[in-house]
Amino acid sequence: MSKERNNDLTAWIRQYSLGLRRYFARRVNDADVDDLVQEVFVHLQAKRQDTAIANPQSYTFAVARNVLISHYRRQKTRSHALHDSVVAEDEIPDFISPERTAIGMQEYRRVVQAIVNLPPRARAAFQFHRFENMTYQAIAQRMGISKESVKELIHRALVQIRQHREEEP
Repeated sequence: MSKERNNDLTAWIRQYSLGLRRYFARRVNDADVDDLVQEVFVHLQAKRQDTAIANPQSYTFAVARNVLISHYRRQKTRSHALHDSVVAEDEIPDFISPERTAIGMQEYRRVVQAIVNLPPRARAAFQFHRFENMTYQAIAQRMGISKESVKELIHRALVQIRQHREEEP
Protein backbone atom coordinates (compact mmCIF):
# COMPACT_ATOMS: atom_id res chain seq x y z
CA MET A 1 0.00 0.00 0.00
CA SER A 2 1.34 3.42 -0.85
CA LYS A 3 2.12 6.03 1.80
CA GLU A 4 -0.41 8.43 0.20
CA ARG A 5 -3.33 5.98 0.63
CA ASN A 6 -2.21 5.24 4.21
CA ASN A 7 -2.24 8.97 5.03
CA ASP A 8 -5.75 9.28 3.61
CA LEU A 9 -6.98 6.46 5.85
CA THR A 10 -5.25 8.04 8.84
CA ALA A 11 -7.02 11.32 8.07
CA TRP A 12 -10.35 9.51 7.77
CA ILE A 13 -9.76 7.81 11.10
CA ARG A 14 -9.06 11.16 12.76
CA GLN A 15 -12.02 12.80 11.05
CA TYR A 16 -14.73 10.13 11.41
CA SER A 17 -13.84 7.96 14.41
CA LEU A 18 -15.54 10.24 16.95
CA GLY A 19 -18.73 10.43 14.87
CA LEU A 20 -18.70 6.66 14.39
CA ARG A 21 -18.26 6.13 18.14
CA ARG A 22 -21.29 8.33 18.80
CA TYR A 23 -23.27 6.54 16.09
CA PHE A 24 -22.54 3.10 17.57
CA ALA A 25 -22.77 4.20 21.23
CA ARG A 26 -26.45 5.01 20.73
CA ARG A 27 -27.15 1.61 19.24
CA VAL A 28 -24.99 -1.05 20.92
CA ASN A 29 -23.31 -1.91 24.23
CA ASP A 30 -20.31 0.23 25.13
CA ALA A 31 -18.10 -2.86 24.96
CA ASP A 32 -18.85 -3.30 21.25
CA VAL A 33 -18.33 0.30 20.10
CA ASP A 34 -14.56 0.19 19.49
CA ASP A 35 -14.79 -3.16 17.70
CA LEU A 36 -17.46 -1.85 15.34
CA VAL A 37 -15.53 1.35 14.61
CA GLN A 38 -12.47 -0.75 13.81
CA GLU A 39 -14.54 -3.00 11.57
CA VAL A 40 -15.75 0.04 9.61
CA PHE A 41 -12.18 1.15 8.96
CA VAL A 42 -11.16 -2.38 7.94
CA HIS A 43 -13.97 -2.35 5.35
CA LEU A 44 -12.95 1.12 4.19
CA GLN A 45 -9.33 0.05 3.82
CA ALA A 46 -10.31 -2.93 1.71
CA LYS A 47 -12.60 -0.84 -0.51
CA ARG A 48 -10.17 2.02 -0.92
CA GLN A 49 -7.59 -0.32 -2.45
CA ASP A 50 -9.99 -1.07 -5.30
CA THR A 51 -11.67 2.26 -6.02
CA ALA A 52 -11.55 5.94 -5.22
CA ILE A 53 -14.41 7.08 -2.98
CA ALA A 54 -16.09 10.33 -4.03
CA ASN A 55 -17.93 11.18 -0.77
CA PRO A 56 -15.98 9.68 2.15
CA GLN A 57 -18.40 10.77 4.90
CA SER A 58 -21.49 9.27 3.26
CA TYR A 59 -19.64 6.14 2.34
CA THR A 60 -18.18 5.78 5.86
CA PHE A 61 -21.59 5.96 7.52
CA ALA A 62 -23.15 3.66 4.93
CA VAL A 63 -20.47 1.12 5.80
CA ALA A 64 -21.16 1.75 9.50
CA ARG A 65 -24.85 1.02 8.97
CA ASN A 66 -24.03 -2.25 7.21
CA VAL A 67 -21.56 -3.21 9.95
CA LEU A 68 -24.28 -2.53 12.53
CA ILE A 69 -26.77 -4.71 10.64
CA SER A 70 -24.20 -7.52 10.52
CA HIS A 71 -23.56 -7.06 14.24
CA TYR A 72 -27.29 -7.38 15.03
CA ARG A 73 -27.49 -10.53 12.91
CA ARG A 74 -24.51 -12.08 14.71
CA GLN A 75 -26.01 -11.19 18.09
CA LYS A 76 -29.35 -12.72 17.13
CA THR A 77 -27.66 -15.92 15.98
CA ARG A 78 -25.57 -16.12 19.17
CA SER A 79 -28.53 -15.53 21.47
CA HIS A 80 -30.61 -18.07 19.58
CA ALA A 81 -27.86 -20.67 19.98
CA LEU A 82 -27.78 -20.10 23.75
CA HIS A 83 -31.42 -21.06 24.22
CA ASP A 84 -32.15 -24.67 25.04
CA SER A 85 -35.19 -26.28 23.58
CA VAL A 86 -37.80 -27.29 26.11
CA VAL A 87 -38.25 -31.01 26.41
CA ALA A 88 -41.37 -32.52 27.98
CA GLU A 89 -39.35 -34.11 30.77
CA ASP A 90 -37.91 -30.68 31.70
CA GLU A 91 -41.38 -29.36 32.48
CA ILE A 92 -41.63 -31.20 35.81
CA PRO A 93 -38.44 -30.54 37.77
CA ASP A 94 -38.77 -33.61 39.98
CA PHE A 95 -41.21 -36.32 40.90
CA ILE A 96 -44.10 -35.30 43.15
CA SER A 97 -44.27 -38.07 45.69
CA PRO A 98 -47.32 -38.90 47.83
CA GLU A 99 -45.32 -37.73 50.84
CA ARG A 100 -44.67 -34.38 49.20
CA THR A 101 -48.36 -34.05 48.33
CA ALA A 102 -49.33 -34.79 51.94
CA ILE A 103 -46.85 -32.19 53.23
CA GLY A 104 -48.28 -29.64 50.81
CA MET A 105 -51.83 -30.37 51.96
CA GLN A 106 -50.80 -29.97 55.61
CA GLU A 107 -49.11 -26.66 54.83
CA TYR A 108 -52.22 -25.47 52.98
CA ARG A 109 -54.43 -26.35 55.95
CA ARG A 110 -52.10 -24.50 58.33
CA VAL A 111 -52.23 -21.35 56.19
CA VAL A 112 -56.03 -21.49 55.86
CA GLN A 113 -56.35 -22.01 59.62
CA ALA A 114 -54.00 -19.08 60.25
CA ILE A 115 -56.16 -16.84 58.04
CA VAL A 116 -59.33 -17.98 59.81
CA ASN A 117 -57.73 -17.26 63.21
CA LEU A 118 -56.81 -13.66 62.30
CA PRO A 119 -58.63 -10.84 64.09
CA PRO A 120 -61.70 -9.82 62.01
CA ARG A 121 -60.36 -6.47 60.70
CA ALA A 122 -56.94 -7.92 59.83
CA ARG A 123 -58.58 -10.93 58.14
CA ALA A 124 -60.90 -8.66 56.13
CA ALA A 125 -58.03 -6.41 54.99
CA PHE A 126 -55.89 -9.42 54.13
CA GLN A 127 -58.67 -11.11 52.15
CA PHE A 128 -59.52 -7.92 50.25
CA HIS A 129 -55.88 -7.46 49.31
CA ARG A 130 -54.80 -11.04 48.56
CA PHE A 131 -57.99 -12.66 47.27
CA GLU A 132 -59.87 -9.75 45.71
CA ASN A 133 -56.75 -7.92 44.50
CA MET A 134 -57.88 -4.60 45.96
CA THR A 135 -55.42 -1.75 46.45
CA TYR A 136 -54.66 -0.38 49.90
CA GLN A 137 -56.57 2.78 48.97
CA ALA A 138 -59.68 0.81 47.90
CA ILE A 139 -59.55 -1.28 51.07
CA ALA A 140 -59.22 1.86 53.18
CA GLN A 141 -62.30 3.37 51.54
CA ARG A 142 -64.30 0.16 51.89
CA MET A 143 -63.36 -0.32 55.55
CA GLY A 144 -63.57 3.39 56.43
CA ILE A 145 -59.98 3.58 57.70
CA SER A 146 -56.74 5.21 56.55
CA LYS A 147 -54.39 3.69 54.02
CA GLU A 148 -51.70 3.45 56.72
CA SER A 149 -54.07 1.45 58.92
CA VAL A 150 -54.64 -0.97 56.05
CA LYS A 151 -50.87 -1.40 55.65
CA GLU A 152 -50.53 -2.10 59.36
CA LEU A 153 -53.43 -4.61 59.39
CA ILE A 154 -52.01 -6.53 56.43
CA HIS A 155 -48.52 -6.49 57.94
CA ARG A 156 -49.84 -7.90 61.21
CA ALA A 157 -51.82 -10.54 59.31
CA LEU A 158 -48.71 -11.65 57.40
CA VAL A 159 -46.67 -11.86 60.60
CA GLN A 160 -49.35 -13.94 62.33
CA ILE A 161 -49.73 -16.26 59.32
CA ARG A 162 -45.95 -16.78 59.18
CA GLN A 163 -45.81 -17.53 62.91
CA HIS A 164 -48.71 -19.96 62.64
CA ARG A 165 -47.03 -21.76 59.69
CA GLU A 166 -43.78 -22.16 61.59
CA GLU A 167 -45.48 -23.75 64.58
CA GLU A 168 -45.54 -27.54 64.64
CA PRO A 169 -49.01 -29.04 64.02
